[in-house]
Amino acid sequence: MIRVALAAAAAADPRDVPVGAVVFDSSGRELARAANAREATGDPTAHAEVLALRAAARVHGDGWRLEGATLAVTLEPCTMCAGAAVLARVGRVVFGAWEPKTGAVGSLWDVVRDRRLNHRPQVRGGVLESECAAALDTFFRTQRPS
Repeated sequence: MIRVALAAAAAADPRDVPVGAVVFDSSGRELARAANAREATGDPTAHAEVLALRAAARVHGDGWRLEGATLAVTLEPCTMCAGAAVLARVGRVVFGAWEPKTGAVGSLWDVVRDRRLNHRPQVRGGVLESECAAALDTFFRTQRPS
């Protein structure tokens, strides 16, 4: 799953942080994939997760409810994306690299496991972590040369 998300990240516009997200249904069939597109679209909400969840909801067949689906993403989701996963009612969030500055699935916050919310997906983090982090490190090295 994360390898597919890495492929989605590799397709990101060169101006965008290479984060990829893929939504799979409960049988493992890919519903949608996306890469970050904030710079390409000028849309602050165009994170890979949000774009993939929107596209998956269009093809899922049960409207916006993605119950039983898995969201696989190369970087730990931020608060907006973690909240979107909860609201979409995905069954599981799987991610690669941890994000200690903005991560909301266990690092800085833990939105998806907040008992005050009506839905809490399962979480598995750190999958292919070094590969996911390497893609981000490469991007930021070219953006901010030392």
